[in-house]
Amino acid sequence: MEFRTSAKTVRGLGSAREGAAHWWAQRMTALALVPLCLWFVVSVCRLAGADHGDFTEWLSSPFNAVAMLLLIVAGFHHAALGAQVVLEDYIGHEGWRTATVVAVKGVCWALVAACAFATLKIALGG
Repeated sequence: MEFRTSAKTVRGLGSAREGAAHWWAQRMTALALVPLCLWFVVSVCRLAGADHGDFTEWLSSPFNAVAMLLLIVAGFHHAALGAQVVLEDYIGHEGWRTATVVAVKGVCWALVAACAFATLKIALGG
């Protein structure tokens, strides 16, 4: 016995079929961030008191540069996904909701680009 009416389909209130992918991406970025954040915290503690040259040498290591880029991408992607959920839950007007989600995602990806550029510039000795 099915309790759904055809009105739900007509009104477009059915599943957008994107919830599982969003949920999965949020969990995978969180899982990736665990070792990346541990690496970052340990690295920062080991670099305490280091000067600019020591930091530049540290980030010039291929492992550290790649790990930093992964941390940047995973962190900002995770933040954008989380912010999207909050905005979708608390902004009632569809136009404002869409505009703020697009703006937050744009800011996050602009920050990814800026951080990646800075990391690569230091890592490659530019």
